[in-house]
Amino acid sequence: MFYSGGAKSVPALAAYEMWRNRFLRDRLRPAVRIAMFFALTIIIYLLGEAIFAPREFKIVYLYTSAAVELGLLTCLILQKSSIGQRYPGLLFLGFSWSLTVVVQIGLALAKMGEVPILTWSLTFLTQATLMPVRWQLHLISQLGVLFCHLGINLVLNLSFAKYTAFRLSGFYLYLFWFCLICDLSVCWYDRLQRAEFNTRRELESAYQKLEVAEAKYRSIFENAGEGIFQSTPDGRYITANPALARIYGFNSPEEVTAKFTDIDRQLYVDPIRRIEFVKSIEQSDKVSDFEFQIYRSDGTIVWISEKARAVRDSEGKVLYYEGLIEDITQRKQAQESLRLFIHALSHDLRNPVAGMLMLLKNWQQKSGESIEIPRSVLERMIQGSEQQLRLINSLLEVHAGELRGLVLYCDAVNLRAIAEAAVSDLEPLINDSHATLKILIPEDLPAVNADATQLWRVFSNLIANALKHNPPGLNLTVSAKAMEAAELTATGDVTQQDDRLPIANSPTSAICCTLEDDGVGIPPEQCEHLFDLYVRGYQSGHSIGLGLGLYLCRQIITAHGGEIGVISSPGAGAIFWFTLPRSQTSLDF
Repeated sequence: MFYSGGAKSVPALAAYEMWRNRFLRDRLRPAVRIAMFFALTIIIYLLGEAIFAPREFKIVYLYTSAAVELGLLTCLILQKSSIGQRYPGLLFLGFSWSLTVVVQIGLALAKMGEVPILTWSLTFLTQATLMPVRWQLHLISQLGVLFCHLGINLVLNLSFAKYTAFRLSGFYLYLFWFCLICDLSVCWYDRLQRAEFNTRRELESAYQKLEVAEAKYRSIFENAGEGIFQSTPDGRYITANPALARIYGFNSPEEVTAKFTDIDRQLYVDPIRRIEFVKSIEQSDKVSDFEFQIYRSDGTIVWISEKARAVRDSEGKVLYYEGLIEDITQRKQAQESLRLFIHALSHDLRNPVAGMLMLLKNWQQKSGESIEIPRSVLERMIQGSEQQLRLINSLLEVHAGELRGLVLYCDAVNLRAIAEAAVSDLEPLINDSHATLKILIPEDLPAVNADATQLWRVFSNLIANALKHNPPGLNLTVSAKAMEAAELTATGDVTQQDDRLPIANSPTSAICCTLEDDGVGIPPEQCEHLFDLYVRGYQSGHSIGLGLGLYLCRQIITAHGGEIGVISSPGAGAIFWFTLPRSQTSLDF
C-alpha cells in the first residue's frame, strides 16, 4: 500500500506516522492553550486567596502555578519552531510534565508532602481526550511523573512520612487503573485511526487508478479511428465518439445521439439489413464484419462495416448494443476497380494469347516442313505464348485470392505422389536445364491434410523457380520428414539452421518438406522478402516473371496452417522449406 503524498510514493506505515505526527501537532495547540488558561485561572484564584484569606494563602502555590504557566508558554513558542515541527513527541512530554512534574517539584521544594492527584488526573485525562495517539508517549509521561514522585519521596521522605502505607497503596492503585484506562483508550483509538487511515488511502488509490483508467479509455474513445457506439434495440444511439460522428457526417457526437431516434429508417439505405443485423445478434449475441450502406448527413451513401455485441441484464433481456463501425467505402471502391481490372485483363490479354496459342499449336500439328515459318521458330513462339498465359493466369489467381480468399479442398494426400506428379509435368524444363532432381520422400511418410491441386502448384513453383534462377546443370533434392514440435527445436535438421524460422507457430505434429539446390544462392537480405508480392529473384535478369510464384506458394501454405521459408547465402545454394499438418486419416499404399 502506498500513499501518493507528493512527488514520491510513501509506504503506508510511514504515511500514517506522518499523519499521526501532524495530528499530534495540531491537537497540541489547543491543549496547551487550554492548559495555559487553566494555570492562569489558578494564579488568579491564588491571588484572590492572598487578598481575601491571607492566613490560608501559601506563596509556594503561586510560584508553582507561575512555573507551570512558564513551561506551557515555552511549549507554545517551540511549536512554531523547526524542533517542534520535527519532534512533536518532545512537546507532548513538555506539556504533560509542565502540569505534573513541575507541580510535584514545587511542592517538594516547599517541604510539602501532598500528592496532587487531582492535577495528575486532569492532565492524564486531558491528554488522552485531546491527543489520543501514540499511547507510548502517554505511558512515558505517566511513568515520568511516578518516578519523580518516588524519587522525591525517597530523598525527602515527604509522602511516606505523611501518609500511611495503606493510604499510599490506595493512591497507587487508583493511579494504576486511571492511567491504564487512559492508555487503553488511546491505544484503541490509535488502532481505529490507523485502520481508517489505511482504508481511506486504499479508497483514494482506487479512485486515482479509476480516474487514470477512465482518462485512458476516454482518450481511446475520443481519439479512436473507428466509430464507437452504444445503441438501444429500438433504434436510438446512447453514446457515440467523434469518429462515428465524422463517419456519419456530423460535427459532434451529441448531434448523432440527438438526430437518430429510428436507426432503421434514418440511417440504413436498406432497412431489411437492420432486421438481419438484429436477427444475427439475437442468435449469437454478436456480429462481425456486418457490411451495409448508410445515408450520411448530407445525403451521400457510404459503405460501413460493423462489429457489435448485445449487452444483457441478469434475466437475459437486451439492454443495448455496443460495438465498432468502420468506413469501408474506399475498400469497396478498390474492390470494384479490381474486379473491372481482372475482367479487362481476362478479355483483353488472356483471350488473345490463348487464341494465338491455339493457332500456333494447329500449325505445329501439320505434317512435314511445309509451314511458312521454320518449326524451331514456331516452337519458340509456342513456348513464349505458354509462358505469357501462365503469367496472366498467376496474376488473375493472385488478385482473385486477395478478393475472396484461397479456397481449399483438403483431404489426406500422399506427399510423395504429389511431388512425383509435379516433377513429371516439369520434365521438359528439367531436361532443357540439364538438371538432376532426386525425390527422397519416404514411401511410409504419414499423410498430410492438404489440397492436392494447390500442393502440386507449390512443388511446381518451387522447382520451376530454382531452375529459372540458376545456370544449367543444377542438382535438386526434394525431401520430407515427419517431425514433432520438440524435434523441430532439438534436432540438427535443416530447419534448425535458420534462427528466423518460426517453429513455435508450426503444428505440434507436422511434415517438414525441403527443396535443396546447389545453385548460386540468395543474399540473406533478399530472403526476408522473397515471398512478398511482385518480388523477383536474385537472378531475375535471366528469366521472365512477375514475382508471383513464391507469393502464391506462401498463400497456399499459410492457408493450410503451415509455414514456408528459405535458407540461403550467395554461392551456397538454397533450401526452401515448408511445413504441413499431418492428416488424422491414414492412407493405404
